Amino acid sequence: MSSRFLRSAACAWLLSVAAGAGAATGTMPAGFDQRVAEAMRSRDVPGMAIAVVKGGEIVHARGYGVRRLGGAEPVDADTIFPTGSTGKAVTAAALAILVDDGKLGWDDKVADHLPDFRMYDPWVTREMTVRDLLLHRSGLALGAGDLLFIPRTSRSRADIVRALRHIKPATSFRSGYAYDNILYIVAGELVSQVSGQPWERFVRERIFVPMGMKTAVSDEKDRFATANRVQPHARLDPRLRGLGEQQVLPEREGLGQVGAPAGGLSWSANDFARWMQLQLGQGVVPGSDGGKRLYGEASANEMWTPQVPVPIRPYPAPISDITPQFSGYALGWNVQDYRGVKVIQHGGAVFGVLAFVVLVPEHDLGIALMINSEDVDVQRGLGFELLDHYLGFEPRDWVAAFSTWNRERLAGGLAALEGAGKASRKASRPSLPAAGYAGDYADAWYGPIAVAERDGKLRIDFRQTPDMAGTLSHWQYDTFRADWDDASIEPAYVTFALDADGKVERITMKAVSPLADFSYDYQDLLFQPKTAE
Repeated sequence: MSSRFLRSAACAWLLSVAAGAGAATGTMPAGFDQRVAEAMRSRDVPGMAIAVVKGGEIVHARGYGVRRLGGAEPVDADTIFPTGSTGKAVTAAALAILVDDGKLGWDDKVADHLPDFRMYDPWVTREMTVRDLLLHRSGLALGAGDLLFIPRTSRSRADIVRALRHIKPATSFRSGYAYDNILYIVAGELVSQVSGQPWERFVRERIFVPMGMKTAVSDEKDRFATANRVQPHARLDPRLRGLGEQQVLPEREGLGQVGAPAGGLSWSANDFARWMQLQLGQGVVPGSDGGKRLYGEASANEMWTPQVPVPIRPYPAPISDITPQFSGYALGWNVQDYRGVKVIQHGGAVFGVLAFVVLVPEHDLGIALMINSEDVDVQRGLGFELLDHYLGFEPRDWVAAFSTWNRERLAGGLAALEGAGKASRKASRPSLPAAGYAGDYADAWYGPIAVAERDGKLRIDFRQTPDMAGTLSHWQYDTFRADWDDASIEPAYVTFALDADGKVERITMKAVSPLADFSYDYQDLLFQPKTAE
């Protein structure tokens, strides 16, 4: 599709809604379905689902496109999508229900309910509260420990709780904000311990069933048993993820069941709408007789109260207008402003699928968008166009603005990657023959890996991450590049350090791409030769 046509179509759509700008009504923008189709075609997006709630009513819940690139099965309002970290609010709600049940308090010590819970620092272990699990202020680095369950794992949640004690903090406790997933997994284990039910069953029986959420699933096996589900897609150019043609990813690429409390739920546009109704209703079950509550108003307010400042990094042009004036993290929600209007929001990403939800309590408005690709420009662009429509701001082609920003971001990442390779890579030979690097190694928090020599080539295998194995190619000196058999996993540099006897003493790693997802926290690993037990 030509850029001239896209510009013309976008202008036509903007003109069609201009007359309605400033009218915060419950009606969708004129021609919105056509607008969605045009935006999806511009980036070869397979499918989307969008839900809008206004004034307590569901005014839009619809699917667009197809579940799988090249397929014919349509996305409809009941097609389920993995919702990523937007599900953190569900884990917070599960804890709120237990608080209202009188079974725990927000400021209870975690260790009082989970005796096996340990942080690296014993003092932090003693002081960590239920509230702290949800606020990203533990002192852990951004995404610390994510490789325990991303892209998949053979561990249990209890295993992850036990591994947590070996992850060194990056900052002092409660000194600042750094987003993490692992403590939400601990929160899920806490729900299980206090309720006496698995987190999956508690969420299903205490949230989904009372809410009438008929498509929502908390267990991965139920997702795969649902025929009406999307397939994940991404652009996997060998140079940089985000470039190249759209392609289908392995469907099981994601958090795995163990990471579900941090972002492993799946549901449809219809159920996302009901979830937004519950949120905007401050815990009142939508459509219930007598205003039945899932949780009390005090808990609703608690979950929306920002408690940790989130550093604001201004967005560049042409999306600089979305830079908030204030931003804070509450219990499973970001609280900030959009052009001066307070919003409650959260994004979610499971490799190959994105979700985004924004609530505007002042306008009794909720908007949610899910997309079965990684084209954030289409998803967020359409989301901000809807926000502008309902908040009465002048219409703008946000999809084009986000696409420009994304192109520049990818171009900058590619330039940095190619520049670093040319500037730093030296013509050199490895210190040892291939067999000299082979062996069994272990990191204190991740666990075991194996490096094996086969016909003069090296292979690396992350033993507790099924199917995370790849080939090591010499890069320079004693650094090799790991390219995984599963191309959707971020490549990494693997550096072997030798002792005075010329034997491998330790292995460190870092992602090759400057734009790699923070969940590939290779930089936190320190592998050492595994000693015989």
